[in-house]
Amino acid sequence: MPELVLIRHAQASFGAADYDVLSDLGHAQSRALGMALKRQGLAPVAVYRGAMRRHRETLEGIATALDLPAPTIHEGLNEFDSKALLASFGGGVPSDRKAHFRRLREAVVAWQNGEIDGPESFAAFTDRVMQAQSAMAAHDGPVLAVSSGGAICRMLAAAVRAPAQTMIELQLQMKNCAVNRLLATGDTTFLTGFNETPHIDAEAAHMLTFS
Repeated sequence: MPELVLIRHAQASFGAADYDVLSDLGHAQSRALGMALKRQGLAPVAVYRGAMRRHRETLEGIATALDLPAPTIHEGLNEFDSKALLASFGGGVPSDRKAHFRRLREAVVAWQNGEIDGPESFAAFTDRVMQAQSAMAAHDGPVLAVSSGGAICRMLAAAVRAPAQTMIELQLQMKNCAVNRLLATGDTTFLTGFNETPHIDAEAAHMLTFS
C-alpha cells in the first residue's frame, strides 16, 4: 500500500537575490530530519523530488542519514511562481515578511479565482501536481518526496476535498522540513499526517522556521 511521505524543503534564502538556495540552517534542518526519519525506521521504496535547487539540497541533507534509492525528478513537485503572481497582482512586493505572506495569500486566492494570470493557470498547476501524486502512488510501499509548500498543500487539500483556498491556508502554516503523509488506497487518498517535525525538540527549537 503506497504511503506518500511529502517533505517541504528546508529553509531557503528569503529576501536574497536567489531564494532557491538553502541557508546554513536549512542544511542543518535537512540533515537533522534525515536522522529523525532513520530513527523512525523509514525505508522508502522510491524517492521523488522537484527540479528546484532547494529540493535537491534538502534531499541531499536527508540522504546523509538514510540509504535512499536514486530520485525521480518530477516537474509536478515544483512550486508555483510566487514572484510572477505577486507581480500580476500589483502593488509591489513587500519587504516585510508578514506583509509579504499576507499579500501572497491574496494573490494566490485571486489566481485560483481566475482574477489574475500567472505563467500557468491554477488548473494547470493542479493538473501537474496531481500527475506527480499519481506517479508516486503507483509504487507499492512508502515513497519519500521533497517538494514545496504549494504543491504539497494542493495534494493535502484535494485529499480532504477542501475548497481550493485551503491550499494557501495550509501552506502558510507549513514549517520548513515538515513531514506530511498521504495513504493511497485504490481511488481514495487519506491524509494521515500534517506538518510533522520529528527532528525538532526542546534542544533544537532554533530549527523551527516557516520561510
